Amino acid sequence: MTAMPDRIRSAYTAEMAAARDPADDNARWAHHERAHIMSQPYPWPHTRNHVAMLNLALRQHDRREALGQIVRIIVAAPSSLAGRYPDGQHRPHPGGLMTPMPIPAGPAALTARADPNR
Repeated sequence: MTAMPDRIRSAYTAEMAAARDPADDNARWAHHERAHIMSQPYPWPHTRNHVAMLNLALRQHDRREALGQIVRIIVAAPSSLAGRYPDGQHRPHPGGLMTPMPIPAGPAALTARADPNR
C-alpha cells in the first residue's frame, strides 16, 4: 500500500476541513467530492471521506444517499487496495458504483501523477 503523497494529503486535508465549515450543504458536498477524488487510491482516507459523506447525508435526512454511503464505506478500502474504483466518481451521479466520471481540473492536476494503482 502506497502512502498518500504530501501534496495530495495537504489538499485532501484542506478539503475535508472546508467541508466542515460551510453552512451551505451544497458547498459541503463540493468539498467532500473533491476530497473523494483525491482519496480514491488510498484506502483509509477514501473510507474516512465516505464516513464524512454519510454524516452529511444523515444530517440532511437523505436516506437514499445515506444507504449509498454505507455501501461505499464497506467497499472503499478494498476497492482502493485493489485499484478498482471509477475515475472521478462523485455525488450525485446517475450511474452505479463503478461508473467513471470526468475529473475536475483541480483534483486531476494533483492526482494525475500520484495514483499508485493505475
